[in-house]
Amino acid sequence: MTAELQEFDQAVAVELYRAGQVIFKQGAPGHTMYVVQEGEVGIIYMDIVLEIVGPGGIVGEMALIDHSPRTASAIARTDCRVLPIDGQRFHRMVQETPNFALSVMRVMAERLRRMDYISYPLMHYSRSEDMLG
Repeated sequence: MTAELQEFDQAVAVELYRAGQVIFKQGAPGHTMYVVQEGEVGIIYMDIVLEIVGPGGIVGEMALIDHSPRTASAIARTDCRVLPIDGQRFHRMVQETPNFALSVMRVMAERLRRMDYISYPLMHYSRSEDMLG
């Protein structure tokens, strides 16, 4: 992801977060995604750590695509330096840099596959219960 962002990196002020500081909260409106430049960010859903994102990773991208509230919180696990990308810049990057769009889609696909893997036993259990009950 970092190669696609080099030209945009110069034009945007980075944001710094201390370990434990909330970057965004689950349920809040989302108008910005973030690229982690330094440190680690935890993606938290209902007090469950879904993923730890390190340098080069992204958080908050879903809200820019579907304009829905945040599905999870992002909390700095360590002191972090992140590059904010607002909706307007995101759309411009998708149009001008196809590799950026593919990178975002890969991240989302990986996360979806991981959630499918995690939730499969729960779905299987509930279906079995429905059949027995």
